[in-house]
Amino acid sequence: MKVYTFDPHLYLRQIVLVGCGGTGSQLARAVARMIYSMKAVRQSVPRVCFIDPDVVELPNVGRQLFTHAEVGLHKAEALARRFNYSLGLSIEWHNEAFDPRKHIDRNSGTILLGAVDNHLARRTLAKTKDALWIDCGNHRNGGQVVIGNTNDREAILRELKAADESVRYLPNAALLYPQLLQPEAAQPADEPDLSCAELALQGEQGVLINGFIASIAAEYLRKLLQRESISTYQTIFAGDVLSMRSTPITVANLQADLQSQTASLCAS
Repeated sequence: MKVYTFDPHLYLRQIVLVGCGGTGSQLARAVARMIYSMKAVRQSVPRVCFIDPDVVELPNVGRQLFTHAEVGLHKAEALARRFNYSLGLSIEWHNEAFDPRKHIDRNSGTILLGAVDNHLARRTLAKTKDALWIDCGNHRNGGQVVIGNTNDREAILRELKAADESVRYLPNAALLYPQLLQPEAAQPADEPDLSCAELALQGEQGVLINGFIASIAAEYLRKLLQRESISTYQTIFAGDVLSMRSTPITVANLQADLQSQTASLCAS
C-alpha cells in the first residue's frame, strides 16, 4: 500500500500557540527550545506568539508548567516572558481569546498549534483560514494529535487522485473529529466545559497525559521546521497500555476516515 508524504508548500513565517494550560504550557516549552536551537545554528526562525485569556490559578501549579510565584499572572504572558528572559527569544503574547481575523497574518505561512480544552475554543480554531493546524486533544488517560490544513473533503479526495509522491492537503481536526466542536453529550447545555486542571483534580485525567500529547505535537512541528518528511496525519496515544499509533497517509486510510465521518454526520 502506497504511503504518501505531506508537503503543504508552506513558507513558514509564524507559529501561533492557542491555549497555554495543561498541554499548551508543555508545548510552549518545546516550541521555545526548538526556536532557541534553530537560532543557535543561525537558521531562519518564524515569529512565535502565545495566546490565552486565562490567568494562572493555584490548581494549575504542578499540573501545568507554572509556579506559585506566577499565580495571578496571565498564562500566555508568563510563559512568553519566562522563555524570552531565559533563552533570549522574542516570543509575543496576547492575553485574550483567540481571533483568527486579528491574530493570523493572512499573508504569511502560519502553523496553528491548538491546545484548548473546550468545544467553543476549538470552533474558533476551525474557522481559521490559510493555516496548517496541529490540534491536540486528550481525555482521561490518552488523546490524539491531528495535523491538517483543510476541512474540504472533496479537495482531499481530488488531491489523492492526482497525487504522485506527496499530497498538499490533509483533513484537519474539525473534519476528522467533528464531535470535538460539540459540547459533551451528557453535559447540560448551560454547564461550561471543565478544564484539564479541573478534570485532573477530580481524578478524571492523568497528570502526565498533557506532556505525552504535547511531545507528539512538538515532533510534528519539528519535522515541519526542519523540512523532514511527514507520512502520517494523526497520532493516537493510549496511556493505560503505553501505546502510540500513527495513521499513515494512504488512500485507504483517508477514504475510510472521511467516509466514517460522513456516516456519523448522516446519523446525527
